Amino acid sequence: MDDPAISRRGFLAAGGGGFLAAVAGCAEPGSRARSGRGDSSLPSTVDLEERADGTVYTEIYADVIDSVAMVTVSGVETEDGGEGAGQGSAFVFDDHLVTNNHVVEGAELIQLQYTNGDWTEAEVVGTDVYSDLAALDVVHRPDSAASLPFADVLPTVGQEVLAVGNPYGLEGTMSQGIVSGVNRSLPGPQGYDIPNAVQTDAGVNPGNSGGPLLDIDGRVVGVVNAGIVEGVGFAISAALASRVLPSLIEAGRYDHPRMGVTLREVTPAVATANDLAEATGVLIVDVPADGPAAGVLQGSTDQVTYEGVSIPVGGDVVVGLAGEPIPDSGALSRVLALQASPGQTVPVEVRRDGESTTVDLELGARPTDP
Repeated sequence: MDDPAISRRGFLAAGGGGFLAAVAGCAEPGSRARSGRGDSSLPSTVDLEERADGTVYTEIYADVIDSVAMVTVSGVETEDGGEGAGQGSAFVFDDHLVTNNHVVEGAELIQLQYTNGDWTEAEVVGTDVYSDLAALDVVHRPDSAASLPFADVLPTVGQEVLAVGNPYGLEGTMSQGIVSGVNRSLPGPQGYDIPNAVQTDAGVNPGNSGGPLLDIDGRVVGVVNAGIVEGVGFAISAALASRVLPSLIEAGRYDHPRMGVTLREVTPAVATANDLAEATGVLIVDVPADGPAAGVLQGSTDQVTYEGVSIPVGGDVVVGLAGEPIPDSGALSRVLALQASPGQTVPVEVRRDGESTTVDLELGARPTDP
């Protein structure tokens, strides 16, 4: 599915250099801060054999921290043709480690360090640019580094969550917050959004990308993807990651479904120009002749100017897909990503020439290299 949403490159460029670093979620290796290990400056009144009782967060941290590693990459080609390096986070899933594709993309050397101090080399066994996920095979994994389970229920706004990772190279860091938004769309390649993302106000900084966002039962709610500004971070949802990762591990790739159309959100202006009773659904602007929707869905037939804006008219308006209502392009992306597969035939409910009708569409697959 094509979507006129802002491109990831444009999205990242919008806020300047600091914004870029935060979104990428990768810290430069040289930015790793001192851990404070071996500090002998503690006053003698402190009992070095005792620790504070802690909280439920302390228990979760103890349960999961051995399964989270710091990722260090080198040999990444830079925009000026040189070589760069970076850092991120990863966690154990099904005898592999999971991280973001953007953390390891193009790296010649990938090394991981577990919180017990062990280092290991890793190689990529599967990547998916459309969900920004990657699966890594490692030479060594400590026995205590167990696979972290994914949450089997959808997150909800206000739910307490914990981000674990390595911001700025500070290994084994935990931050606490809530789910502050759900069903967010993150800009992806070639106009395809990453749907169903989880928004959180838990501290997410460069170096956190690829680490787990956990609920208070220690289950993965999402794979941390980006920290935009203070208090606004995002994670690839467990619902999407749990579909993509098994395929990355087994086949090295994941095939996303596509309708093969160009879309326009139905705003009040688009609804007025197309004589629609309400501003809901997505308008089909174009149907390429070689795409899955050719001969099934109809694109716009003309353009009109409404309040100084050119608006396509005459195309199908998608209001339902696979039995789910489609109020906007985000819902369409979400249903395709979480409930459909290439080669599957799905019913598409559309408004066409003032009437409601349902057509059957066999979904195609997105190009593997966007």
